[in-house]
Amino acid sequence: MVESEDIGTEELGTESVPRDIKSMVLKLSDNSWEIPRGHIPNMRVPGRLFVSENLLGGIDPDTIDQIANVATLPGIQKYSMAMPDAHLGYGFAIGGVAAFDAEEGVISPGGVGFDINCGVRLIRTNLQKEDVVPKIKTLVDELFNNVPSGVGSKSRFRASDRELDSVFLEGAKWAVEAGYGVEADVEHCEGNGCLEGADISHVSTKARARGKPQIGTLGSGNHFLEVQYVDEIYDREAASAFGLEEGQVTVMVHCGSRGAGHQICTDHLKELSQAVKKYGIEIPDKQLACAPAQSREAQNYFKAMLCAANYAWANRQMITHWTRESFEKVFGRDADDLGMSLLYDVAHNVAKLEEHNIDGRKKEVYVHRKGATRAFPAGHPEVPAAYRDVGQPVLIPGSMGTPSFILCGAKEAMNVSFGSACHGAGRIMSRAHAKKEFHGQSIKDNLEAQGITVRATHPSVIAEEAPGVYKSSSEVVNVVHELGIARKVARVIPIGVAKG
Repeated sequence: MVESEDIGTEELGTESVPRDIKSMVLKLSDNSWEIPRGHIPNMRVPGRLFVSENLLGGIDPDTIDQIANVATLPGIQKYSMAMPDAHLGYGFAIGGVAAFDAEEGVISPGGVGFDINCGVRLIRTNLQKEDVVPKIKTLVDELFNNVPSGVGSKSRFRASDRELDSVFLEGAKWAVEAGYGVEADVEHCEGNGCLEGADISHVSTKARARGKPQIGTLGSGNHFLEVQYVDEIYDREAASAFGLEEGQVTVMVHCGSRGAGHQICTDHLKELSQAVKKYGIEIPDKQLACAPAQSREAQNYFKAMLCAANYAWANRQMITHWTRESFEKVFGRDADDLGMSLLYDVAHNVAKLEEHNIDGRKKEVYVHRKGATRAFPAGHPEVPAAYRDVGQPVLIPGSMGTPSFILCGAKEAMNVSFGSACHGAGRIMSRAHAKKEFHGQSIKDNLEAQGITVRATHPSVIAEEAPGVYKSSSEVVNVVHELGIARKVARVIPIGVAKG
């Protein structure tokens, strides 16, 4: 069973009757397009697609339909949105953002996805590229051996039932208190690495059984552990606040809530599919199963989803600890001496209760970000104090072998996208198609010829994640930068990748 949301991507490129994308949208600006309310029946608000004209051509018509479908859900505010990395997903498009009135709206698992709190964190070091390149193969081997990865991989840590409860309820805080990190790590996580309100009574025995042996594992699919270096600085002030400089080595961790999150989503989808009928909610796609936000069914899911989100933060925290240990072994210095501090950790599959200004007044809404990153601007109280003068770090991974980006949240995000930006490059090819199109060993050889060391559990993993199956990360990031919802701060280039 897949642990990441890749259900929709298997259908990429299967449209039997070609449809002209430009006939489905209205151009509002160079990077903003409207999907009119008449696109499908019962749309309550228009859709908004944030892409350049060039990227628009790569959007699947079914993705447009999914954005429109979300616009039919009760209580949706302003419009149904999709970021420039948008592609087909389960119910909601991946790259989708939608906010629903806390009283009159709904909560929908499809707006979060199966890999709850799949997210990204970036670890700084004081090493320079020239310090690491001579040892990169040894380092990647050590990371690959030290951090369990692959489908169904099991952790080095053997959790008790009581410890699993703490993981669900306390997230990164539990991991740090258990010795897997330092207090500053918690301060530099979105939500301090723990969302309040989690309730383990809504986590099934099966979800617990799947999650218990996987705490501290990378997983498979598009998840990775990547050693990079800062190639270019765009914003010196923000880069200085983030502790970044050219040539500096960083480490990016990308993973989520593993089998626990997948099972929690699966379990509650069944209940919410029945709730749609119970509450008389009309939906154009059964994958949009939902319930009124304050209903028992919606709140049960929400509280279980928070457990999975906290699990993911604990998971990434443990991986951070073993990453530090790997560097210590290879470089013969302790993590503090290597300057291995956490820059930030962001979620990009989560629903959160937030306050936003809508039509001139403050309103509480459940913001669903599904393949989208929170991007709060300078001055926002939820931005860590160290970054509050410049804005929240926004971490955008590229595809294997292509640049990743560090951005910061910008003021326009609060007006345009409920404080949200893109989350990555965005697939343009399904995994099944990728395995037919690319040969894993050839991709590995090509990457290593470019100076990028790669370790994976199987060549097919490399084929599935080949650079050619993704959009250009540079193009995607330029869209959110030009829209003013997140500003470019720095670009990082991979030199070593460990994958599941």
